[in-house]
Amino acid sequence: MIEVTDLNFSYGDRKVLSGINLHIKDGEFVAVLGPNGAGKSTLLRCIAGMMKCDGVKIGGATVRDCPPIELAKILAYVPQSINAGFMTVFNTVLLGRRPYLGLRPSKRDIEVVMDVLRKLRISHLAMKRTNEISGGELQKVSIARALAQEPRVLLMDEPTNNLDLKSQFEVMHITREFVEKGGTAVVVMHDVNTALRFADRFILMKEGKIIADTKKEALNPNLFEKVYDVNVVIARLYGVPIMVPFENSPPIQNPAE
Repeated sequence: MIEVTDLNFSYGDRKVLSGINLHIKDGEFVAVLGPNGAGKSTLLRCIAGMMKCDGVKIGGATVRDCPPIELAKILAYVPQSINAGFMTVFNTVLLGRRPYLGLRPSKRDIEVVMDVLRKLRISHLAMKRTNEISGGELQKVSIARALAQEPRVLLMDEPTNNLDLKSQFEVMHITREFVEKGGTAVVVMHDVNTALRFADRFILMKEGKIIADTKKEALNPNLFEKVYDVNVVIARLYGVPIMVPFENSPPIQNPAE
């Protein structure tokens, strides 16, 4: 589905990505992890076609050459944050239907918008303006707009920013459901333990390069130590893998399985 071949990208004289090679199949939930400045967000924007670069294909089509309206039918991108404005929540999410809209929204367009608003538990905000809602609610609006595109690929840059604990899990469960229905999700995340719980493949980046590309079962503490420069242990709590950092000696692991 997504093929990245020898991708290099710079902002002026500052090289941000170097020799990136990736192959992501349909139906994968991929978490992109790494410290600040690793190039994670830039990689996502390159895949989304927001940066002028070579070496990215989706479904065999070169992203750089794909007309924006056609690309929007294939992938949707959720930024770290969006600016609040004077449009209502409903109309903001309706923008996700732009690749399909005629002269006016169809019954189908309205049904899709209402469905994603309900899914994200923000249907009660439909007629509010986006500058009248909280940062967490605005983040959910951004995710809803992306889902309204009905994409095959969902690219999300730290989608749980500004969200409370309950909303974080709701968004991750929605992403997991999207993947289980055949979609592909590539998600930049800072919360390693949330990634360990929901994703099934991990791209670990540092200084613009991929340090590791691995499945959950192959993860080990050495990878995280190499990427984050901190000692860790990977334990299991009630069957869920968790990463625990430590400074000197390993913590006592919780025996609960």
